[in-house]
Amino acid sequence: MSEESLIGVEHLYRYFGTNCAVKGVSFEVRRGEVVGFLGPNGAGKSTTMRMLTGNLAPSAGSIAVGGIDLLEHPKRAKAAIGYLPEQPPLYRELTVNEYLTYCARLNRIERGRIPGALAAARERCGLADSGSRLIGNLSKGYQQRVGIAQAIIHSPDVVVLDEPTVGLDPIQIREIRSLIRELGGEHSVILSTHILPEVQATCDRVQIIHHGELILSDTIAGLQQRMQTSRLAIGLHRPPDIEKLRAIAGVLSVEPNGADRFHISHHPAESPAETLVLAAARENWGLYELIPERRSLEDVFVDLTTSEPASKEAA
Repeated sequence: MSEESLIGVEHLYRYFGTNCAVKGVSFEVRRGEVVGFLGPNGAGKSTTMRMLTGNLAPSAGSIAVGGIDLLEHPKRAKAAIGYLPEQPPLYRELTVNEYLTYCARLNRIERGRIPGALAAARERCGLADSGSRLIGNLSKGYQQRVGIAQAIIHSPDVVVLDEPTVGLDPIQIREIRSLIRELGGEHSVILSTHILPEVQATCDRVQIIHHGELILSDTIAGLQQRMQTSRLAIGLHRPPDIEKLRAIAGVLSVEPNGADRFHISHHPAESPAETLVLAAARENWGLYELIPERRSLEDVFVDLTTSEPASKEAA
C-alpha cells in the first residue's frame, strides 16, 4: 500500500455458506479521492462496504485503514472511518444536537471538544440552524445530512457512504452531491451507489463490481475515453448504394438504420465526416444529419456487467 493510500484491500473474499459473495477484490483509495463503487443489485457492493467498515468479517484477505490492519487492530482502524449505511442510524425522538452529542461520545471525543465538533459537523452539513430540531420532524434530505454529520463528527480519514441519495428529491440530491464533493477535499470518500449520474457528478474514480469480482477500476477521465465511440450517425434524403458509402476512405462498416439513415463505423484516428460531407454535396445525396455517436455511462456499465466474469478489466 502506498503512503498516500488510506484504504488498502487485498484479495478480499466473503462466503455465505457455499455462496461466494465477494471474490478476491483488491483496491486502494488515496487521500482526497472520491471513489464510486458501482454494481448491479446483488453484485457484492454492500457486503464489501460492511467488511470495509468492520461490520462483517471477511472469509479471507486483508483490509488496512491508514496502514492499520482492521482485523488485528479493529478499534484503532475503525476510529479512522466514518460510515453512513443505506438506512441512516437515526433516533427520531432526539434533537440534532442530542443525537450528534451521543455520536461524539460513541466516537470517544473528549468532553471538552464535543461542542466544537458538533458545531463543525453541523456547519459542514448545512445544519447550522437545525441543532434544536427533532430529527423526526426533518425532511428526508435533512435527515440524510444528519446521517452524514454523524459519519464525520470525529474527523475520520475515510468516509464510507452507502447509497446516500436514495429516496431524495432532485434538489436534495444536488445538495448531497455537492456535500460529498466538499468532503473529498479533506477526507477520502467511498461512495457505494447504483445511480450512474451520481458517479459522474461526484467521483474522481470509479470501480465496478459484478458477481463479487472487481471488473473495472478507472478514473473518470479514463471512463470518458471508454464512452467515446468510432461511429457516425448519418441521414441522407437521397442515399446512394450502400457500397458507395463503404468505399469512402476510413469507413470500416455501414449499417442501415431505416430507409435513409445509417450507422458508419470508422478508424478511431480517421473520421470520414469531412469526406462524407463533401461527397454528399457533390453527389446531391441530400445530407440532413451527421452526428458523432457517444456511448453513455449506462452503455459502458451494461456492457461490463452483461459480459462473462472472466473478462476482467482494470486500469
